[in-house]
Amino acid sequence: MRTVFRLFIVCFFGAAIALGLFYAWATQALNVSAPTEDESAAHAIEFRIPPGSSLRAAVQILNTAGVPLDADLFALLARLQGQGGAIKAGSYVLSHGETPQTLLQKLVGGRVSQASVTLVEGWTFRQFRARLDAQTTLQHDTAGMSESEIAQKLGLPSLEGRFLPDTYLFDKGSSDLDILRRAGHAMERALASVWQARPQGLPYKTAEEALIMASIIEKETGRPEDRAHVAAVFVNRLRIGMRLQTDPTVIYGLGDSFDGNLRKIHLQTDTPYNTYTRAGLPPTPIAMPGLAALQAAFTPAASKALYFVARGDGSSHFSRTLDEHNQAVNRYQRGRP
Repeated sequence: MRTVFRLFIVCFFGAAIALGLFYAWATQALNVSAPTEDESAAHAIEFRIPPGSSLRAAVQILNTAGVPLDADLFALLARLQGQGGAIKAGSYVLSHGETPQTLLQKLVGGRVSQASVTLVEGWTFRQFRARLDAQTTLQHDTAGMSESEIAQKLGLPSLEGRFLPDTYLFDKGSSDLDILRRAGHAMERALASVWQARPQGLPYKTAEEALIMASIIEKETGRPEDRAHVAAVFVNRLRIGMRLQTDPTVIYGLGDSFDGNLRKIHLQTDTPYNTYTRAGLPPTPIAMPGLAALQAAFTPAASKALYFVARGDGSSHFSRTLDEHNQAVNRYQRGRP
């Protein structure tokens, strides 16, 4: 009987010691340090878990990154917590002070590392694409694709004006197509919302026409407080059949040939986007309008103005008649009283 009791005691204390050692391992900081100039500075390690990876595959990825982690002990920790197959794919950062326990919770909770990209109001799709191309944390699946191929991939009829400017957070290693898809869906939702709530009497036959107008308002507005008044000018012109005569559409139509200096010959050269030579809206948006420009296209100011001219300080002077407009041009553009 004493022998059995002693064996029980030995097993009990052995199990307690093993459990204590296991707990100590699970709560001990992992080695995420690497030699630097002072040979002691800790640094964070970024790693990516591909979709469908097992827990042991994740450990192997960490081992390859230089983090010593025992796969058997880590698997046991996960099983004891009922989380053996629950890890989520994504990019992660393993920081100094992380333990096997906190690492497991991070993988199970999908607490991925993120980056962000800001797409700016008034940019063209080419500018959007250049910003995405410059993101080193993105996977560039659009590399080598033409714009028509990208549009087809996204299921869009065209690309200009189709993406809502905003700051987009993304999991490092995400596809640039994912960002474009999210921005495209955001624009679809925003346009659908304002189109559905539109007031009566606006000169738009389709939501597409309103999007085109919003892109012009975006490019023509120097100050936010002028946005609704700029919208009113162009809406008033559309209503009476007057040509829009807006420089940004002409510049867009010139494409790569535009050198930054808009000349009289440009205003006289007919293109599908020259609103001096053609009536109505251009065939497509000329930039990516933000939410404020979209709203202005549907809620223009209660104004009868048909003209506006830049004052030189970012604001604009609005006029109802051509005589008044010419006087404003002389004053603000030519320096005449």
